[in-house]
Amino acid sequence: MRGEATVLHADLDAFYASVEQRDAPALRGRPVIVGGGVVLAASYEAKARGVRTAMGGRQARDLCPEAVVVSPRMDAYSTASKDVFAIFRDTTPLVEGLSIDEAFLEVGGLRRIAGTPEQIAMRLRERVRAEVGLAISVGIARTKFLAKVASAVSKPDGLLVVEPDREQEFLLPLPVERLWGVGAVTAEKLHRLGIRYVGQLAELEEATAERLLGKATGAHLHALARLRDPRPVDTTKRRGSIGSQRALGSHPRTAEELDLILTQIVDRLARRLRDGDRTCRTIVLRLRFGDFARATRSRTLGFPSDRTSVLLTIARSLLAAALPEVTERGITLIGISLSQLGRSDSFQPELPIDWEDGARLDTVLDAVRDRFGATSVARAAQLGRDPGWSTPLLPEHE
Repeated sequence: MRGEATVLHADLDAFYASVEQRDAPALRGRPVIVGGGVVLAASYEAKARGVRTAMGGRQARDLCPEAVVVSPRMDAYSTASKDVFAIFRDTTPLVEGLSIDEAFLEVGGLRRIAGTPEQIAMRLRERVRAEVGLAISVGIARTKFLAKVASAVSKPDGLLVVEPDREQEFLLPLPVERLWGVGAVTAEKLHRLGIRYVGQLAELEEATAERLLGKATGAHLHALARLRDPRPVDTTKRRGSIGSQRALGSHPRTAEELDLILTQIVDRLARRLRDGDRTCRTIVLRLRFGDFARATRSRTLGFPSDRTSVLLTIARSLLAAALPEVTERGITLIGISLSQLGRSDSFQPELPIDWEDGARLDTVLDAVRDRFGATSVARAAQLGRDPGWSTPLLPEHE
């Protein structure tokens, strides 16, 4: 017995761009690009002209000169995400978030009180549209992998059920790019081998797939092509790291500008730590140079912290060490990620505690921003400057 299709994959459509169109009626029906230097999101009207996420801003404008380019508003996206996830959790307690705009939901135990998985998905889509004002696509299948593929195939604004008895009929004719884990490099390798469809990969022996693609990748993709994905919806996973980045475009940046941007990023991440009662031990600086090469610099603290002043001091030291290379090569992106996350109540801080004043200041600033909004109070260095709220490292799945 193969089981029943009870896993939902719910994925907001062109999330950032859709929030912009929701909040500005004049943008509805028009091509919208979020982000100037690098495309963070594109509306379906812009996608139809070839604009894609992570594309350079100049290339995107060449493809779609009539597009409206808007700056990202991370607070608006975060609020919309929280509203949608509240609907998810009101639908079922078994929710596994994947990113800011997508999640798996297990609804197998709800038939008697809420109806079939398809009926549940229909109501969920109606609620998201009515209560949050956004379109969401939902795939329903027996496994997480197939549900995710189904939601992607159903876009935009669709609902697709893959019943167990037609899984092969659905999956095998699809391009290999639909497999979870096939990026541009793996797709190109498969194409060179004459493998363009999932069915062709499924026809191979597992040992052959491992030899052609590497042991881990080959085994993983071959299993998916053969419809093997035993992973349940996992509601216990906690994110192993958080991060933000900002695309800077191609024009030169002064050390003062970079410090301001870095400060904004760290301020925001430290608040996210405290909001989640989390701490971190490792701070990672991520850079992309003018030649598009990437580099990382990291440092691990002696003890976990959620203090803005502590994290900012480390981040500034990492940036200072990288400035000579930045000056020589230029910079197009800067980001910070915080890893080795832990619970704030699970460690004893070192003594003497030399950051007490900073802790009190962080608490006051958090309270003000909670009540009056993220931009209600800022550092003096930011006055009169572009707030440039940073962009999460979590990719937007569209």
